[in-house]
Amino acid sequence: MGTRLYVGNMSFKTTEDSLAAAFGADGRQVASVSIVMDRDTGQPRGFAFVEMANEADAQAAIEALDGQQLDGRALRVNEAQERKPRDGGGGRGGDRGGDRQRRSW
Repeated sequence: MGTRLYVGNMSFKTTEDSLAAAFGADGRQVASVSIVMDRDTGQPRGFAFVEMANEADAQAAIEALDGQQLDGRALRVNEAQERKPRDGGGGRGGDRGGDRQRRSW
């Protein structure tokens, strides 16, 4: 198990300080907290990543906080997964470029 945790279903009012305090309760050591912000609006996106100092603290935080209320929302806490590589797709797909219309005759 890693020490990086995903925290979902967060209130938009939750701050990094209040999240660090919740995860640091009962003597658990928090290495870092990062609330993910929307790059267009600058508003929180409702989830964060918390890095715990060790695996024992990470497991204890999951057991203590998953499903618990913080700022009026029941948190979802689990081990963060590595980001899957994107295929770089996007766009309009395949060889159908420009204004060409699809015709079937």
